[in-house]
Amino acid sequence: MAKVLMYSTAVCPYCVRAEQLLRSRGVSEIEKVRVDLDPQRREEMMEKTGRRTVPQIYIGDTHVGGCDDLMALDREGKLIPLLAE
Repeated sequence: MAKVLMYSTAVCPYCVRAEQLLRSRGVSEIEKVRVDLDPQRREEMMEKTGRRTVPQIYIGDTHVGGCDDLMALDREGKLIPLLAE
């Protein structure tokens, strides 16, 4: 299973929803980076993704985007194959 990295904050309903979807698709381990606790990691996230909002999700080396992007990927049937890489 591909490594999953999620930039998130403490109180973020979209982060929770994204994590629930990932777990329902068999992901047992999610590396979470709390950008609310570490401003340098927020800068890193913005440089890597060009976005300011959380969550920002990586599956392997692929930047998936946010919660809506993740859900769209799942609806299109592309999430499980990406996780399997």
